[in-house]
Amino acid sequence: MAAQETPADPRKVVGLAIALTALLSTLLIAFGLPALHTAPRDVPLALVAPPQAAQQLAAGLEKAQPGAFAITTAASQDEARELIRNREVYGALVVGADGLQVDLATAASPAVAQIVTGVGQAIATQAGVTATIEDVVPTTKDDPRAVGLTAGALPIALGGVMAGVAISLAIAGTWRRVGTMALFAVLAGCAMVAVLQFVFHTFTGSYPVTSAAAILGIFATGMTVLGLEQLLGRVGIGLAALVVVVVGNPLSGLASAPEMLPQPWGAIGQFLPPGATGTLLRNVAFFDGAAIAKPVLVLTAWLALGLVTFWIGARRSTRSRAAVLEAVA
Repeated sequence: MAAQETPADPRKVVGLAIALTALLSTLLIAFGLPALHTAPRDVPLALVAPPQAAQQLAAGLEKAQPGAFAITTAASQDEARELIRNREVYGALVVGADGLQVDLATAASPAVAQIVTGVGQAIATQAGVTATIEDVVPTTKDDPRAVGLTAGALPIALGGVMAGVAISLAIAGTWRRVGTMALFAVLAGCAMVAVLQFVFHTFTGSYPVTSAAAILGIFATGMTVLGLEQLLGRVGIGLAALVVVVVGNPLSGLASAPEMLPQPWGAIGQFLPPGATGTLLRNVAFFDGAAIAKPVLVLTAWLALGLVTFWIGARRSTRSRAAVLEAVA
């Protein structure tokens, strides 16, 4: 005779449905709000012009789009381009005898490059001069909008979470799990960059160096998940997923730029694994490693957090098992 199923508690059914609905709504808000409110906010921009003209241009930009740009004055076009290559500004407006030169870096952000181009053309039209556009640090011709890099953000985030869960379930032995996560990070980082560089043609830089950046990002993300799971169990997995996927991915700024997101969320996103990983990959692949100190430090901190929480959780589990064995004996 088949065993009858125990009827589910209606309160549990309703509670689970409400919780899942809340989760879905939170995901929609987390991914939708940044996209809806994308606009330039204190985007660093260099200006090369005589003092009086520079003041007039800066005032005009502020009047046209209040708070959109943070202007840095450069002494020459060469200095402005150096600022662009060092990731200190996104572009430059250079006033010269022949008109207006607009220097930009599509590799830093195609969305910002488009905005800077429009601003330069509008200024030139108003002044009755010619605007010359030059892409100082371009993307590749096969992936002009660096879509591959943007698409890679979610796999890194989800991959770290899934790897943490899978390893915690499938691998026995405390430190074997750390070794497995490290191996996964190396293989996944190399594979991801291989796809981006040799299949999508998003990158053209040094494959080993770019792979090292991806490995650090994936290892930091995965160890965060593994460490919180070891320390807090299922709650830890949920917390890690919240930080990495629900919050970290939409605030990464990869689809536009951190300065295009509502503040302070754009800045906060750079302190979370997806944002730091995306910025590190962009700066290594397109800017010869300029301005990588911050994302490297952020990812190293998350990796350290994962290792420390994992160690604490492992010690607690060891003491608990020892106490049980002692009680049985």
